[in-house]
Amino acid sequence: MKPVITEFDPADYLDSEEMIAEYLTQVLTDGDTDELIRAIGHVAKARGMSQIAKDSGLGRASLYKAFAPGAQPRFDTVMKVMRALGIELHITAAHA
Repeated sequence: MKPVITEFDPADYLDSEEMIAEYLTQVLTDGDTDELIRAIGHVAKARGMSQIAKDSGLGRASLYKAFAPGAQPRFDTVMKVMRALGIELHITAAHA
């Protein structure tokens, strides 16, 4: 019998505000812009892409496309989705 391999989907594990915050913080700390875009997409999927589309004023299909691997969404698209998700970025000075 052949083993069944299922695809890992981070959205399946983003079930609390604390988990979402920790996930995004870790991805942001790593500094990979493409990974951050994908991570925001995972959070949107976990929260419900239809609701995020409605709250952000963007189309559901365009959200999937904007946060797909390799996508380069406009900054205003990312900000609209982050607002719809209730996510805020805070800037602090880097210490040398």
